[in-house]
Amino acid sequence: MAHRILNTSLLAPAAAFAALVGFAAAPAQAAVWSSSEQWGNYTTSDGYILYNNIWGSGAGAQTIWANSSSDWGVWANHPNTGGIKSYPNAKKVIGKAINSLSSLRSGYNVTVPAAGAYNSSYDIWDKDYKYEVMLWVNYNGAVGPLGSSQGTATLGGHTWNVYKGNNGNNEVFSFLRTSDSTAGTVDILPILKWIKDTKGWWGNVTIGDVQFGYEITSSAGGLDFRTNSFSVNGS
Repeated sequence: MAHRILNTSLLAPAAAFAALVGFAAAPAQAAVWSSSEQWGNYTTSDGYILYNNIWGSGAGAQTIWANSSSDWGVWANHPNTGGIKSYPNAKKVIGKAINSLSSLRSGYNVTVPAAGAYNSSYDIWDKDYKYEVMLWVNYNGAVGPLGSSQGTATLGGHTWNVYKGNNGNNEVFSFLRTSDSTAGTVDILPILKWIKDTKGWWGNVTIGDVQFGYEITSSAGGLDFRTNSFSVNGS
């Protein structure tokens, strides 16, 4: 479960340390934008929002950089301890009810480290933030989904292990790809309709954010996560 709301409160000590140290780890190329701030964010010319989003306790240094919505990355140095530290991501706001959508698709291409504990995932929200759909396309290390197993489903061009839970604030539906993928296309709308029509876990909700990024638990020593391409198309 990744933190969602832009927070302008004072930085915790670890995040303040990130602001001081992480910037030095920005990519060698001169990116259009970079930030080591806990809640650093940037809106691209095509309407995507990049968000550093260091939200978990015990976090270390993290720097996000971007040339565009489809060319961005993160350097993170979070300690080898349990608990999610951050979810740096890019998001597109949809603003349509499920029954009003004729299509919702996304493509991704990432380069991720062999070490660390993390997942590369979509985080999809209704506009009221009552429901969360996570699509893990790859994951590594000691990470796992919230809730109980609901079996396996083949949807949107992929086969997933499905979990359902509640984090105390919202319902969470997690789909973990049965094999790791670093590039592909996801047909998101059939997944949303399966949750609504087949399982009855929600109604005709309005889809708000479609986010994609890296939910990082640990990346000790400093690891690079790179988004080589990313797009969301809905109509």
